[in-house]
Amino acid sequence: MTRSVERSETPAPWDEEGLTGDGAWLELSVQADLEAVEAVSEILSRWASGGTSVEPAFKLIDDGLGARVDPDRPAIVRAYLPALDRTDSRAAIAGAREALGHLQAFGLRPIGDLEVSVVHESDWAEAWKRHFPVLRVGRRVVIRPTWRRHRRLPGDVVIALDPGMAFGTGLHPTTRLCLEGIERWADAGLLPGRDAPARPARVLDVGCGSGILAIAAARLGARRVLGVDTDPIAVEATLANARRNRLVRRVVARRGSVPTDDREGFDLVVANLIASLLGSLAASLRAELVPGGRLLASGIFVDREDDVRAAFGDAGLAVGGRWVEGDWLALEARRPS
Repeated sequence: MTRSVERSETPAPWDEEGLTGDGAWLELSVQADLEAVEAVSEILSRWASGGTSVEPAFKLIDDGLGARVDPDRPAIVRAYLPALDRTDSRAAIAGAREALGHLQAFGLRPIGDLEVSVVHESDWAEAWKRHFPVLRVGRRVVIRPTWRRHRRLPGDVVIALDPGMAFGTGLHPTTRLCLEGIERWADAGLLPGRDAPARPARVLDVGCGSGILAIAAARLGARRVLGVDTDPIAVEATLANARRNRLVRRVVARRGSVPTDDREGFDLVVANLIASLLGSLAASLRAELVPGGRLLASGIFVDREDDVRAAFGDAGLAVGGRWVEGDWLALEARRPS
């Protein structure tokens, strides 16, 4: 059961003996208006080492075979920390709660109270199964949870996915914007298929999460994709999903970020992060690109667009394409030849 964090001397339900230990995590969750999601995510990521995710409100359509985001309802930002040390857990929860309280005091957009619950790794996949439908993104990409069936249509590019505890299900607008951008790259011939005469593209996925974007790039023609993420759970999820999709020779993942110290450089880089990270990593992202290479950057809230554009410009990246879904947008930038 999910309950609000308590300040009293009485132990909260998540703080009782027997609820913590190996395989147990504390889930911190906050309901937030879409405009407050980025700020809440940043706060929770400071205190939770197990990564964060954003679950938008959505409703099923097409008899449960598709989903549509409901922009009139708040999203849920979730973050995770190991429940091994109760003293550290208490301190992290108190710190997150205090920081959120300061944010709530501004009264900019509605932000709910911090709630805490215990999540066991053995139960995690079951929780996702209840809320994760088959989802079509763009014209061809279909995200199929491993526990659901899908009748493949001609031209479908199906990705079998089990996100586990990693971010990236295709439900969030930032992920969909990236998937649609990768499909555009494929349509433009930037991800040549196996029989294409052009040099195969090398792709970097920064903040790979579940591996959904790396796998999509490989499915759409990239011959080599590297995913990097600071969260070891995300790296494990990416590798597992690459195996599920029989892409272990084309999709690799490792813990880390940029710079990757890759000597060849990448033709295409996709970075589904947040605006502040995109700004601070702009120079490093440019350095990963070969001359003429392209960057697809998502996770940008509309009111942070100017900041990201300025950072990209200072780093020597020329911003071209721009795509919007709701309050989120993606930018495509190019390193000059």
